Amino acid sequence: MRDELVFRLGRPPVEFVLGLPANHLTVRELIRARVEQEVAAYNERQGELFQGLVQPGEAELTLNGYRMPRPRRVDPAEQVERALEAFTRNGFLILIDDRQVEQLDDVVILGEQTVVTF
Repeated sequence: MRDELVFRLGRPPVEFVLGLPANHLTVRELIRARVEQEVAAYNERQGELFQGLVQPGEAELTLNGYRMPRPRRVDPAEQVERALEAFTRNGFLILIDDRQVEQLDDVVILGEQTVVTF
């Protein structure tokens, strides 16, 4: 996976491996897996800065991510819903090997060399 979010502009993209349940999945499942993984990582450490796909409710956008007003657990189900809604409003794009996917129910096939860019 490659992350090229707005608050990373001017910096190299962040690349990471995302554990997925299958190699055939919908865009909805891909977004859900990514958001659940980043929320789990944040909830484990509960720092001041949340670096994720979408902004948690009370957080403030900064140059490096979303600043949390106080350390707290982020609700993964709520974050997934925010991300799905943002995708449907064109809040972010997803490219699969440089091809844009446009619908939550689009099925994507991911191989070992597939590059997914958010």
